Amino acid sequence: MLSVPFMAAGQRAEPTPTLVVERAKPAMSIAGWNNLYCAGFIQKGAISTANRIIGGQDEADQYNYSQNDFVYINRGNSKGASVGDIFAVVRPRGEFNSKWSRKNDLGFYVQEVGALEVGDVKPDVAVARVRTSCDSFLLGDLVQMVPARTSPRAEPQPAFDRFGDASGKATGRVLMARDNQEMITRDQIAYVDLGADDNVSVGDRLTVFRPLEKGNLFNMPDREGVTSRDYGFHSQVYNGGRFSNQSSRKGGEKADGKEQTTARAKKGRPFLRKVVGEAVVLNVKERTATVVITRTAQEIHTGDWVEIR
Repeated sequence: MLSVPFMAAGQRAEPTPTLVVERAKPAMSIAGWNNLYCAGFIQKGAISTANRIIGGQDEADQYNYSQNDFVYINRGNSKGASVGDIFAVVRPRGEFNSKWSRKNDLGFYVQEVGALEVGDVKPDVAVARVRTSCDSFLLGDLVQMVPARTSPRAEPQPAFDRFGDASGKATGRVLMARDNQEMITRDQIAYVDLGADDNVSVGDRLTVFRPLEKGNLFNMPDREGVTSRDYGFHSQVYNGGRFSNQSSRKGGEKADGKEQTTARAKKGRPFLRKVVGEAVVLNVKERTATVVITRTAQEIHTGDWVEIR
């Protein structure tokens, strides 16, 4: 960038160089407020039921509450509540079991309904504003004091490697996604059976993959809709099979070996996998973790494998 100073008539202007310094932009957050306080988790330890929503400012006119509504919780200054405190509102949904996990007794699923911010404190109750809601708040929902949550930063990453090798670190499975989704994509929440017992930490990055021959989303029909044999487009001697990759062909130098099939072609090959995405850990419990999907090569679905990068 060049600046030209004020000059008298007839005087020649000489450009003066000016140094322009661009400030580095801070890294963006991976997860927004909704994913931080509404992701949910699977927990093994007991959850306190002492504190809960006991009323609403407009309970005579409504029975559920959402963002910017005011509610009462049974935690006043006698229990240490202060103006500005942030509370998570949670709803335990029941014991969690998954056919995908090799772990027993994973715990119970807890839905996070949103967050409250205390605005006024009395001896036995506090008035709180619904700061964020991802479902309707109900009287009786549990209130949990949580430390302020911060999202991992979206630091520059190498290009997504769809053929990346295994890291050799702990592996687990995608057990479930928020709202019971079966196909998961970027910025959505999932739960995996890697937890504190696997030395997982918030911010860890996971590779999502599946063995090549496993995890088909669709079961193809046993036969093609229209086969060459049905309409005569085949050799009169070598009729061919039901699928092109199953057609009769012989092995060996003289084509006199055994008939080749897809199953025989795969026999003895090393382990091959298909990398379908990446995820970042947002919350860690005893035997599980809550993750957000950050990159995808295609849709991810429950049962896919995850590996610590």
